[in-house]
Amino acid sequence: MANSAIPLSLTSKFILPEDKRPQLAQISSLASVPVIDLNDNGNKNGHYLLVQKISQACEDYGFFQIINHGVPQEVCDRMMSAITDFFELPPEERAEFVTEDHTKQVKVFHYNLKVEGQEKVSMWSETFSHPWHRGEDLAHLLPKNPPKYREAFGEYAKEVRTLITSLFSLISEALGLEKDFLQKRLGDPPTLRTQANYYPPCPNPDLTLGLAIHTDPQALTVVQQSAGVTGLQVLKDGEWVAVDPIPNAFVINLGDQMQVLSNGRFKSVHHRAVTNKTQLRVSSAMFYAPNLDTVIGPIEDLIDEVEHPPIYRSYRYAEFLQEWFRQEGKRRMVKELFQLPK
Repeated sequence: MANSAIPLSLTSKFILPEDKRPQLAQISSLASVPVIDLNDNGNKNGHYLLVQKISQACEDYGFFQIINHGVPQEVCDRMMSAITDFFELPPEERAEFVTEDHTKQVKVFHYNLKVEGQEKVSMWSETFSHPWHRGEDLAHLLPKNPPKYREAFGEYAKEVRTLITSLFSLISEALGLEKDFLQKRLGDPPTLRTQANYYPPCPNPDLTLGLAIHTDPQALTVVQQSAGVTGLQVLKDGEWVAVDPIPNAFVINLGDQMQVLSNGRFKSVHHRAVTNKTQLRVSSAMFYAPNLDTVIGPIEDLIDEVEHPPIYRSYRYAEFLQEWFRQEGKRRMVKELFQLPK
């Protein structure tokens, strides 16, 4: 799809049934998700207010944007530039990574949506995914071209890892827990993956989607969006709200594991990506998840038998992922299967 020699056309394999199309004219005019300045952390009162803002965003939206996050802008720019250059390589150079085998460590693939009574519908995007680990050299797994990709990614991953530690500390405090609680509870080593999405201009954005409606199965996602190009949308009170890119900001969203750990207090919400007619859009998502053997369930300090009974049963993360893959191609409803009967 990226850098194709043939002009892209909206063939039937990309066209969604009428009831699954994005209805772009009906996007909510609500203000977007909260924007939180991490610099509001200087004095004791500032830190308290920052934790309150994070708590409110996690409860109401499950999404927020952060500014003054400490990751140098040139590191972010180099990463986005390297991702764009990768997708714009000749198709034969990307071909070694193209696969439908999701057990592959490094892969380029297309998301699909299963539709009753017809072939799967392809999303108007191409995705590049691979692991990122702390303290391990991944360079040999990553593409040699573009030449700057390996170095740009290594630098970016290191910065984002530091940021994620800070975010987990703030989210732990927002739940009334010790600062290091969530990272300890999610287990060591965590499962770390990155995903870059490439959305070319689309001849008719009303007929297709860049990414279908989904929640993230992991614990936390840090997203960087193309400057000045809107595409990400979040479901809030039954309406789609655009998460417009802000200069030098990251989008943070909670995954399913955070909703379960918080016993439903914090939300992992449905979101999607739409396309547009004129502008290329790229996004980069860094996912932080438990390892397969970590047991996830409502945090004991957050539940009681009277006012806050547990909503979910405990499970190994491997069991959750097994169900997630079983629902591939559908609008997944995975955490709902782990709910306890009322």
